[in-house]
Amino acid sequence: MKEIHISDIEGFRIGHAQDEKGATGCTAIICEEGAVSGCDVRGGGPATRETPLLDPVKNAGVIHCVMLSGGSAFGLAAGDGAMSYLEEHGIGYKLGDFTIPLVVGASIFDLAIGERGIRPDKEMGHAACAAAFSNNAEDVAAKELQGNIGAGLGATVGKINGPLHAMKSGLGIYACESDGVKCAAIAVVNALGDVKDDGRIIAGCRDNKGGFEDSAKVLWGRVHDEMMINRENTTLVCFITNAKITKSEANKVAQVMHDGLGITISPVHTSADGDTTFCMASGKTRVNSDALAAIAVEATRKAIVNAVLKTESAYGLPAANDIKEMENRENK
Repeated sequence: MKEIHISDIEGFRIGHAQDEKGATGCTAIICEEGAVSGCDVRGGGPATRETPLLDPVKNAGVIHCVMLSGGSAFGLAAGDGAMSYLEEHGIGYKLGDFTIPLVVGASIFDLAIGERGIRPDKEMGHAACAAAFSNNAEDVAAKELQGNIGAGLGATVGKINGPLHAMKSGLGIYACESDGVKCAAIAVVNALGDVKDDGRIIAGCRDNKGGFEDSAKVLWGRVHDEMMINRENTTLVCFITNAKITKSEANKVAQVMHDGLGITISPVHTSADGDTTFCMASGKTRVNSDALAAIAVEATRKAIVNAVLKTESAYGLPAANDIKEMENRENK
């Protein structure tokens, strides 16, 4: 596989909108012609919109947008903005005189980070779609803007010991190509657990000595606790590709994508997370779906790592690169 820009994947547009005071935002992933799609929810506390449409037995052949957002269940309103924008621009199913876009989505819990009461809404969702179609959309996509942007603006990780020990996370992207098959994963990482790269914690629950607690080991020690301390979590990943697969295969790819979460996030899929994956295929090139799923796992893994490495400190929370810079100074 070779790394590419997400803008190299034809048929998809991505737009972000956010509110800095509210420390929240949304990210619209749009396929104008419609994408064969699947979804898999593993976390115990999801906030999702229209995901039953993606069941292979449902008659919706394609969808037109996946909306990722902050705001917990309130943030699902951003999907209404996508509905309005796409309808205004004639994108969706044609039923007589009506155009009906199909928009699915999911939200992370970021309500405790910014100014209370500011959440992704219909206007913000509309703005994210407008950004995807703006004159400079290709330039923005080519830069692969990551970190504190869109749905990742209020994302944090390592919250098992409470917010004072957490770190800033965000939105990460990884795009690649293998023999003409182009793919990308867009990850919004707001996990209860730690994020690891090659088995080493790079962002997570900080201890009082400048290092990391191991959140999984902390959880092991709470085997008799009746409730989880923190429920302000959820990791979302959307995988897009120019591959041609069936709806059943898209659901299988979304299912296998969770292996990427399992490799990088620990603990993962807890009752305090709403971890959800999406797969969107634009249907141009027929592929082996198992090979595609294997690529999706690696893209997911790298997008999650980018979500913490491409993020800067904000809202009083340090980022992974702050820790790295501090370690480098101490080692000199």
